[in-house]
Parts: sequence; C-alpha cells; structure tokens
Amino acid sequence: MQPADALARFRDRLSLPLIAAPMFLVSGVELVVAACRNGVIGSFPTVNCRSPEQLDQWLTDIDDRLKEYSDASGKRAAPVCANLIVHRSNARLQRDLQVLLRHRPEMVITSVGSPAPVLKPLRDAGALVFADVASIRHAERAVAAGADGLVLLTAGAGGQTGWLNPFVFVRAVRAFFDGPLVLAGGIADGHALRAAEALGCDLAYMGTKFIATRESMADARYKEMLAASNADDILLTKAFTGLLTNMLRPSIEAAGLDPDDLPERGAIDIANDIDIGARENRPKRWKDIWSAGHSVSGVTGILTVDEMVARTAAEYRDAATRLRFS
Repeated sequence: MQPADALARFRDRLSLPLIAAPMFLVSGVELVVAACRNGVIGSFPTVNCRSPEQLDQWLTDIDDRLKEYSDASGKRAAPVCANLIVHRSNARLQRDLQVLLRHRPEMVITSVGSPAPVLKPLRDAGALVFADVASIRHAERAVAAGADGLVLLTAGAGGQTGWLNPFVFVRAVRAFFDGPLVLAGGIADGHALRAAEALGCDLAYMGTKFIATRESMADARYKEMLAASNADDILLTKAFTGLLTNMLRPSIEAAGLDPDDLPERGAIDIANDIDIGARENRPKRWKDIWSAGHSVSGVTGILTVDEMVARTAAEYRDAATRLRFS
C-alpha cells in the first residue's frame, strides 16, 4: 500500500477526518467507545491504565462494546488508536507493546521518541504507526525511520505542545512527505477541521473539546473551568513537566500559585509524569492544575460525545459552503 493510500482501509468508517486526541488521565474506555461509535478515531495513552493487565482489560472491553454496536447497527465503528510513550524512561514500554500486539490495533501513535524500536512488530501485527513530532527535524527523522504517518504538534495544542505555526509546519513537511498527516493544535470546530484539510492534512486532533464531554474521565470542575475559559486563559510554561506545556491559568491560581511567577522545573522526568501512582502522591493542590489548548475558546458547555460530534459535523459542512474559490 502506498503511503498516500494508507488510510483507505478505514476511511469509509469515518464521519469526520478526526481523532479524539489521546489525553493523559482524560481518555478512557467511555470516551474511546463513544468517539468510535460516532465515526471518530478514538485514541488513548496506554499509560492511562495502571498496568499492562488493565490495558488488556480496557482493549478487550472496548473491542467487545464496539462489536456489540456494529452487530446492532450494521455499521463498522471507527478505529481504536493506542498512544504509546516510547521514551526510554517508560519502564512499561515493552509490556504495553506486547499487549497491543495481542490485540492487533489498526493504528498506533508513538510519542516522546523515535518510533523505530516498535515499528516492525506493530507493522507485522497490522497497525499503521504514526509518530508524534514537534519540529521539522524530528519529522524528517520519523520519516527516515519509516513511520506510516505523522502527528504534527503545533503551537496552541493542549498539554505538551509544539511551537511552530501550523501553516508553516504542515507545508514544510509536505515538501518531503506524502503520507498521512494529522494536525494537532487549535482545532476548535468543524471550520478549523476543514481548514486543516485545505492546508494539506488528512486528519486532525481534537483534544480540549473532548475533555469537556460527559464521557471523559476529567474532573467535573475541570470541565466547568474549560467552559468558563477562553484562549487568553492559557499559559505556556515549563514549570510543571520540564517541557513546554499549555496550562489553564485559573487552575494554577486556584492552587495558590502565581501564574506569572512560576519556578522553572529542572530535568524532565517522564517516568514519573506518566505514572498514575506517582502523580497521586503529589500534594493535592498540584493534582488540580489542568492543561488545555487554545481551542478552549470553542468550549461553550459540557456536551455528550454524540452532541459534540454532530455539532462539529454541521460546522464542517457549513465550512464547505464558505469556500468561494474551490
């Protein structure tokens, strides 16, 4: 299969060219199943599970529920996509990989490192392997390693973010890569999704808006804060992870910290940052500091995934009518 045709195997199962972004401590079974039922690729970080054994349970539950949906509706659900942290500090990498190989996912996104070590086994299991990249240099490396597709992390993405303007980033990568591209950052509605396609992307992430759905695992106060915030409430800082991260100012203030006078964190400690147990042992005030992207301006209320996807689809159709020079 040629790179440009890589998505053909499941394109007809998508209602929108959209991925419900994999979000730490937010994306769970309910959100993934609801997204896939609505024709949106449902993704989640494997580290949202406390152990490889729980990961196996999640994948089994998701598969069973989507099979029930397909049997009842006669429609095939959108693919499930696992997000695998490939950084060397992820002690669970090999065990999580083995679980994925048993479940044979259609799509896997690798983050925080080269996809090279996991490419062959995942490909042999039938998965498309996408690499999450935040710079042109890293995109070139991922392509050289053989990634099937790229997730371009651009300025404005929630949580760990990129710094490049999406217009520049997408066009620069399109100059040397003709495979599937996913735009991550700033997708607040169906109009932005249509714009991502016009720019040269095949799919886009939507993250922040899915946090505020009823099916997400996010704290109710987190969802309410998203609905009350806009892009001016987003702060870009290295204070919490050691990496550039977009955070909600109101949550920082509620924790008794000054958003304009935060200490710079030292060495990056990905192993602890992605370990649920380690995070639960932090002081309580740090647990309620939440991330969001610039697309928070598009969060106007707490919706079900059904409602949110239907609204996005209507916006996507409306955007097509506004293209005067097509």
